[in-house]
Amino acid sequence: MINLELPKKLRAQANQAHQVAAEIFRPISRKYDLAEHEYPVELDTMASMVEGMSDAGGEIGGAAGGREKDSESAKPSKTANANGGNMSALVNVIETCWGDVGLTLSIPYQGLGNSAIAAVSTDEQLDRFGKVWASMAITEPSFGSDSAAVTTTAVLDGDEWVLNGEKIFVTAGERSTHIVVWASVDKSLGRAAIKSFVVPRDAPGLSVARLEHKLGIKASDTATLLLEDCRIPKDNLLGSAEVNAEKGFAGVMQTFDNTRPLVAGMAIGVARAALEELRSILDEAGVQISYTAPAYNQHAAAAEFLRLEADWEAAHLLALRAAWMADNKEPNSLQASMAKAKAGRSATDITLKAVELAGNYGYSERLLLEKWSRDSKILDIFEGTQQIQQLIVARRVLGKTSAELK
Repeated sequence: MINLELPKKLRAQANQAHQVAAEIFRPISRKYDLAEHEYPVELDTMASMVEGMSDAGGEIGGAAGGREKDSESAKPSKTANANGGNMSALVNVIETCWGDVGLTLSIPYQGLGNSAIAAVSTDEQLDRFGKVWASMAITEPSFGSDSAAVTTTAVLDGDEWVLNGEKIFVTAGERSTHIVVWASVDKSLGRAAIKSFVVPRDAPGLSVARLEHKLGIKASDTATLLLEDCRIPKDNLLGSAEVNAEKGFAGVMQTFDNTRPLVAGMAIGVARAALEELRSILDEAGVQISYTAPAYNQHAAAAEFLRLEADWEAAHLLALRAAWMADNKEPNSLQASMAKAKAGRSATDITLKAVELAGNYGYSERLLLEKWSRDSKILDIFEGTQQIQQLIVARRVLGKTSAELK
């Protein structure tokens, strides 16, 4: 049974992450929103702190997710509740995104690609790549949400893989030290041949074609990467090189079971920031919010606030469940998609409604409300759009395959 009371260790980590958000992120949030593509040098001082927390079993930003090595001690017993890397990452990313989403995505060594490494790597690969800064490259110019449509190829040439293709919308694609690239080892075998490869930044044939100008998360770089006869070692293929037609590409898709609850956590963090700011504004305006009186008996703004807060709470609980299931080795694809869909939609609703209810203050740059509304939109898009999450949930609930329900 899930226990919603966080253990002392996780509460301490979350408090440290909140201090980072309050003391480092919030003061420079507007600065890097206005200076797109400028590297946040203030984050350099966090690199050693992140490494230290990683050695201690935690994360500040939490974008990495995580797992223990495949030993008996790493597997929770049937009667135990485990709160491991996924739950730790979730509670921390909620706090840092309360500070700033773009800066969270720019924390050194906490890239979304690290979740792929944690999800499908061998123990030997976890030793080699466990402390790199890895971004994740999936999307291509020819497709967006259909991850099975990968056209980037990987051909084995002796002891090296040779990769060719173009990847777009790669978060931290310019700054990270490594990139986890999805590529097909045999296009004639379809989705079963799609594998994850760890490509070092200095690999020959890898280049950054351009950086995107975006609506939000401007502190984070979003790159287009070119792979032109890019050579990497043979053992940089994550997990097994075997192509199993029956399993399909479920192996690489395990990445999303780790990352989608974390993206939900990002949405929960920024939405909480907006709710707190809105509550302060309503209090100043003399709008009283009661948790005992019916909503229809209260000020319209108070009733709306109660609706938004309830929506936030539902998203929060869904994300906690998805992360808890991952730590307890329970299949969580359905719950991960539910959490991501709910949190992404709720965050955009909450932040936009906060802008509306705050009036002139919400629309101006005096507060960060308008920025949070821009930052939140990507959280309903990347790692699988709202529509894709609903499709996945429908397939799981109805017991349909992707061929039967499109």
